[in-house]
Amino acid sequence: MPRVGLSKTDVVAAGAALADDVGFANLSLGALAQRVGVRTPSLYKHIESLADLRHGIAALAMTELDARVRDAMHGKTGSAALAAFANTFREYVVEHPGRYAATVGEPLDGPDDPLLQSSSRLLDSMQVVLRGYGVAEDDMVHALRTLRCTFHGFATLQSSDGFQWSGDSEDSFDWMIRFLDRGLSEIGSR
Repeated sequence: MPRVGLSKTDVVAAGAALADDVGFANLSLGALAQRVGVRTPSLYKHIESLADLRHGIAALAMTELDARVRDAMHGKTGSAALAAFANTFREYVVEHPGRYAATVGEPLDGPDDPLLQSSSRLLDSMQVVLRGYGVAEDDMVHALRTLRCTFHGFATLQSSDGFQWSGDSEDSFDWMIRFLDRGLSEIGSR
């Protein structure tokens, strides 16, 4: 019988918090059980396996990120939408590095998978940004990958203290947004 008051949602949320604290690669069921105050075998009343927990964390993270991005972009177009997306994405990764790491490369479980649904909405938000620049459909996949690689790279480097040389990383991030804005404007004008 599951512990009173403990649900799969609670277990996944606690796992996400633990992943942020110790790193996604260091996530273990033993540490999670300790965090939620149960014995490790009791977790199996709420999750099927460590893989199930990892997938749940990925879905939670993508759902949170998607909601934040859509809220930040609401009513914005062009460079304002690009900056809203980029800043919100980076803030989320820096704030939640463990749960964000769960989203990278996690396999999808089919059309009803919450991870697929929230990932699709996040891609839709990126496409809104790109369409605002007039990016052609033939270039859309390339542009999406470019933005994802750029934002992912900067945010994960920042969250892991990867910018240890002189200079303000905020200035570099703003420069990167301006650089992307100019490039996208040029591509959209072709």
